[in-house]
Amino acid sequence: MNELQGHLADEGLANLAIDPDVLARELEAELIGDPLDEIDVEESDSDAFDVSRECEVGLQWLKQDHENRLQGLRVFCEHRDPRALPLLVPLLQEPCPVERMSAVYALGRNPCPRAVKILLKLLRTDSNAYVRKATAWSLGNYSDAPVLKPLIHSLQNDVAAVRLWASGSLAEAGAGSSKNAAIAANQLLISLQIDNEPLVRSNCIWALGRLYDTLEILRRDEIEEAFLNVLLNDAEPSVRYEARTVLEQIDNPPLKQRLKRLVDQGLLA
Repeated sequence: MNELQGHLADEGLANLAIDPDVLARELEAELIGDPLDEIDVEESDSDAFDVSRECEVGLQWLKQDHENRLQGLRVFCEHRDPRALPLLVPLLQEPCPVERMSAVYALGRNPCPRAVKILLKLLRTDSNAYVRKATAWSLGNYSDAPVLKPLIHSLQNDVAAVRLWASGSLAEAGAGSSKNAAIAANQLLISLQIDNEPLVRSNCIWALGRLYDTLEILRRDEIEEAFLNVLLNDAEPSVRYEARTVLEQIDNPPLKQRLKRLVDQGLLA
């Protein structure tokens, strides 16, 4: 996912917010990369002094004009610093969608309880699909907040890019308890069967694999059967590959025997 980060001119924002395809073309021309590509960078890989200095500069950028705020947001998409939180939260309501989106990513990297209510509203109502996509990712880092139902709603109803990240965040939101895991797994199983986007189906498989050990035996059995069905019937090779990968990681001897029989019968390579 390499569409987003950097500066988007204010001209034409109304049309961009309405038409995600137009937005994608404009962003490809003007933006460097998706902040998600940088969020997983471990700060331990950088010299602690350099990180501290970068954050100090980032804090000053966040207090300045639009161009400098975007530079500051890049810093806090990568690094954590609690001093940034009071500066990040107000940026969720900026008119520029790239600024809102980058603030959302930064608040995923730097979770802030004060931001939850605004993030949930953005996921539900923001007209820009890229902002909603960022929010679907960010809310996965707020598993103690009431994010489960909003993420399920997005997985059911939003565009493919948002559904993709909503499915992954459901794994994080559901992992805290067997009850939440069961609720998340129920929707992930449904989406695995009906979603028309292969990447979303693959991510549902990944998310169900993450939740598997938290679930009751009957639901585990249901997931195994769903994965086997995907393995034999899904039209998309990448989805079948994801199903097989997760199935092979499950420590269940009878399941491994079933997979072996499918190979012996020539139904799997």
